[in-house]
Amino acid sequence: MTALPLPLILTCGEPAGVGPELAPKVRAILGAEVPLVWLGDPRHLPAGTPLQEVSSPDQAGAVAPGVLPVLRHDFAAPNPPGQPVAENAAGVVQVIERAVAYAQSGQAAGVVTAPIHKKALKDGAGFAFPGHTEFLAHLAGDVPVVMMLASPLLRVVPATIHIALAEVPGALTPALLEQTIRLTHAGLRRDFGIVDPRIAVAGLNPHAGEGGAMGWEDARVMAPVIARLRAEGMAIVGPLPADTMFHARARASYDAAVCAYHDQALIPIKTLDFDGGVNVTLGLPFIRTSPDHGTAFDIAGKGVALPDSTVAAARMAWHMAKSRL
Repeated sequence: MTALPLPLILTCGEPAGVGPELAPKVRAILGAEVPLVWLGDPRHLPAGTPLQEVSSPDQAGAVAPGVLPVLRHDFAAPNPPGQPVAENAAGVVQVIERAVAYAQSGQAAGVVTAPIHKKALKDGAGFAFPGHTEFLAHLAGDVPVVMMLASPLLRVVPATIHIALAEVPGALTPALLEQTIRLTHAGLRRDFGIVDPRIAVAGLNPHAGEGGAMGWEDARVMAPVIARLRAEGMAIVGPLPADTMFHARARASYDAAVCAYHDQALIPIKTLDFDGGVNVTLGLPFIRTSPDHGTAFDIAGKGVALPDSTVAAARMAWHMAKSRL
């Protein structure tokens, strides 16, 4: 019988956000279904949270299901909800680094990251990365990665991410598109157990350019890459008109959609499954998922934040870990 993976690390994220208050909710929902341990400062958890400190991730399995296992990481200061404290920025970064170290050393099955606040980290700790994804790729040795948003209804991967829409045509090079597709294909096989993944590629322009009448990028940049990968044996179609790719019948024909830019990918999945979408980083040597929402300073500390996306992120990371066994 194959042994189950070690527990997941759930990072604290920005202490002023909803991450700390979601941790005990996630633990209460998942119980023993998905073993995890929270990494952060216990002072930032909601008052009265049932917790038990552990010294290593493997001890989390001995903690009662209704109790939150905690790997203690002391921050510089307490943190009121909704108000980032500059002195705590360094601690947020250190928690991410520590979680990755556990995963890379084989002491944890993967990492589930609670949301961070990029401006708070930049102002308080000189954080030089656009976000979690780029920092994790750096910690892994500057490996190429892609961002997948996934739910039971849809998986999408944007080829270009956090850049202005005007910059997308120039950034969407054949090399970038090919790398995105290859990483998506490999991730579907390794982490989702899909032997022969089916990938649909959305065109950049309306109607995928309509033969050049609405832009030439689809025919001149995207189509040759897709044809070459198809000739290698990959089950791939496109470039397709994006406006007809995301209804139920179309979604049934592929396992993931590779999109040209951020909103082309994220609007469909957030419309279909706003609370259940999960951010997955493909290409890392370790598993990383994250809820598909931000720090939500406006509701932090009020007890109304929904744990659905973090629960989905933990379940997906656990499924991915078992797929890698």
